Amino acid sequence: MFRFRNLLKVLLAGLLLVLVSGAPTANAGEAAVNFTLRDINGKQVSLADFKGKVVLLSFWATWCGPCKVEMAHLSEMYKELKDQGFVVLSVSSDDARSASQVKPYIKRKRYTFPVVLDKESAITATYNPTKTLPYGVLVGKDFTVSKRYSGYNPGDEVKVKKDVVAELAK
Repeated sequence: MFRFRNLLKVLLAGLLLVLVSGAPTANAGEAAVNFTLRDINGKQVSLADFKGKVVLLSFWATWCGPCKVEMAHLSEMYKELKDQGFVVLSVSSDDARSASQVKPYIKRKRYTFPVVLDKESAITATYNPTKTLPYGVLVGKDFTVSKRYSGYNPGDEVKVKKDVVAELAK
């Protein structure tokens, strides 16, 4: 029985690996994978809507403390650089149970960047398969993934802004 369980575990792990490796991913230097999600007002938003701009995909959730700290910095960066072609596309990783908290939070904080809901984690699986939060993906004007940012520590916003400015200059 012990061997059978071990064999079953190995087979299931192998199957999972095959399934995951078959899913589209977006790695640095590769073309970004387009997606369409609904924003907090119910409108469909696609990553392709922002082709020709520098986009920071920012994965976060309402229950994530470091995400909330980072979002305040991203909001300031967005206000400063949006006229130069920079977009923060905020991707809420809140599931169906907590998604109702997203719009009130965004409105209360007066964030003006677009916010989309990934309730089923489909886009999160493509760009952030480990589901680390916060998590950022910088997409250049050429629709290529430029950088990835995992987690948040005070001061990280300085590096991100430097990378954004470099992408805007290309």
